[in-house]
Amino acid sequence: MRTHQVLKGFSHIWKVRSCGFSARPQSSSPWQPVPVAAALYSQTPQHYVRWQSTAAAAEAIAPEEADQNPNPDNQGITMKGVSMAGRPLYLDMQATSPVDPRVLDAMLPYYMHQFGNPHSRTHLYGWESDRAVEKAREQIAELIGADPKEIIFTSGATESNNISLKGVMHFYKEKKRHAITTQTEHKCVLDSCRHLQQEGFEVTYLPVKKDGLVDLDQLKAAIRPDTGIVSVMTVNNEIGVIQPIAEIGEICRKHRVFLHTDAAQAVGKIPINVDEMKVDLMSLSGHKIYGPKGIGALYMRRRPRVRVEPQMSGGGQERGIRSGTVPAPLAVGMGAACEIALSEMSNDEKYIKSLQERLYKGIMSQLDGVEVNGSVEHRYAGNLNLSFAYVEGESLLMGLKEVAVSSGSACTSASLEPSYVLRALGVEEDMAHTSIRFGIGRFTTEAEIDKAIELTVDQVQKLRKMSPLWEMVQEGIDLKSIQWSQH
Repeated sequence: MRTHQVLKGFSHIWKVRSCGFSARPQSSSPWQPVPVAAALYSQTPQHYVRWQSTAAAAEAIAPEEADQNPNPDNQGITMKGVSMAGRPLYLDMQATSPVDPRVLDAMLPYYMHQFGNPHSRTHLYGWESDRAVEKAREQIAELIGADPKEIIFTSGATESNNISLKGVMHFYKEKKRHAITTQTEHKCVLDSCRHLQQEGFEVTYLPVKKDGLVDLDQLKAAIRPDTGIVSVMTVNNEIGVIQPIAEIGEICRKHRVFLHTDAAQAVGKIPINVDEMKVDLMSLSGHKIYGPKGIGALYMRRRPRVRVEPQMSGGGQERGIRSGTVPAPLAVGMGAACEIALSEMSNDEKYIKSLQERLYKGIMSQLDGVEVNGSVEHRYAGNLNLSFAYVEGESLLMGLKEVAVSSGSACTSASLEPSYVLRALGVEEDMAHTSIRFGIGRFTTEAEIDKAIELTVDQVQKLRKMSPLWEMVQEGIDLKSIQWSQH
């Protein structure tokens, strides 16, 4: 068993980067990990390395992993038929983010000695868990400018989206029979809308412009007297586009229509204020902001009051809107993640923006035929979605096995069809098939970005050398002028 040293006595906060490169000092309060969380990290003379982490830039692998590795040389990893030199660089932050060690520190007591059910009212164990859950509720509310009483704990953003759309339309079904959303929403929003259609409700799916933004004039025109809710994602999970939610909120408030926004990819990354944005319902997720998986929240405005029909029957927890025991450790973790995000958002934004520019310039300076999907001006910096012309998408992904990236949403990645989000933008099918989403976060390092540039450029160049279309383009042939025949 490897002996781990306890990290303590820092004079600065150090963000321990996932591959162990370049710790970054922060200007907030000191972080002194408790021994259990600190045990996840090992100290080397040069830097602190998160054990069993990104290994495309690190040479060693964990002894436990090496023992289980079928490779007789114990030099790498084989899983699902794919052999890798080590754990890949992680650049898929839109799918999930690593838990911040400070979040883990906050959670651990509620897994160990403070394990009470927060709904137990007769003894200390329940009281202390309840107090921790309420503190977490306050931390989440502060991040979005809400009242703690407006925060409902759920299992994640998917459940929050379902409660918002189905709950509102079912509660107001006597007068409201119409809902509005966009063609680029998360799959759980689109599927909830299809479910409503099966129940007899009408849904308008607004198209988006080429940059991925909603046309506000089309939204105004789509609103009807019986429109009950408008649902528009704040930051798109595939292309990172930031929608004009404040302007949409003004339109909805003027027409007395509820506005719901899926802010799972936005909260903790860009400034959010539900009052200024005039949002009535907002879905949040813990694991997108360096918190634990399995926990989310739903913001529900109290004035003017929003009413929903509960989607789950049970003990009536969370004001009767979401029955079931609130998992105190997860709630505490999400609360801690929100508190950290609020204090470090400005620093994170600057750091992530610098890495995104480094990645973008590094790829664009060495490759032609690369296009950015979605608005360049109105986007979250941690999401860079690129399409590479004359490259087969699945081959590119498999070739980038040392970089954990995605071709789109983790919820729809099993499909070989081109992204419906990119198709809604008008991206041609061949370019939609070649899209790669690079997700950058708090723990990404410059070394990881440089390695990702090197591997991406190398793989694209290799695949293009095998492409007859690329060869024709290099010879100056206009592919659009060719009339292809089928045999």
